[in-house]
Amino acid sequence: MPEAVIVDAIRTPIGRAVKGSLKDVRADDLAAIPLRALVERNPQLDPATINDIMMGCGFQEGEQGYNVGRQAGLLAGIDHHVPATSVNRFCASSLQTIRMAFHAIKAGEGDVFISAGVETVSRFAHGTSDSWPDTHNPLFAEAEARTAAFAEGGRDWHDPREDGLLEAWEIMRLPLDADVVVLSACDTARGRIGIQDFICGSRAR
Repeated sequence: MPEAVIVDAIRTPIGRAVKGSLKDVRADDLAAIPLRALVERNPQLDPATINDIMMGCGFQEGEQGYNVGRQAGLLAGIDHHVPATSVNRFCASSLQTIRMAFHAIKAGEGDVFISAGVETVSRFAHGTSDSWPDTHNPLFAEAEARTAAFAEGGRDWHDPREDGLLEAWEIMRLPLDADVVVLSACDTARGRIGIQDFICGSRAR
């Protein structure tokens, strides 16, 4: 089975929404910048031999739509024969593309993959799934109202179990300084991982 390694990594600066020098840059143009730099920084690689471009993106609408991974690849000058896919996994879309590239290499599907991600919140005014009327599932109306109320300020978070909202679940709040948070059904954690106390046992108090 082939080994999968990360050969190089590059990114743009982190920008704050609607502030700074990146706020007017389209998502596809922004994503093309590190793709182009990655190719230029590795001249020993023939870009035409890239098996796939995997681009994580949470909101794939408006300027981030139409398979933003494909658009970014073309804008970066990568050979048009190189395919691309865009992946949505809130909130770990880019991380998911790394997993996918790793699995593809281990499975022998290819040798060279670009794992990437983009999100340009500053440009959401140009179209997102949240901007269209009558598209919200009414079952989430109560949760959306709670979110709006919290956004207005004046309220503090407290354990929802105190309101009887999570009686059917055995849920705990891990320490805020925890390095790793594992979210798993208790039976899965006990049966597959062999962890008896984590999440489900002695720490859940």
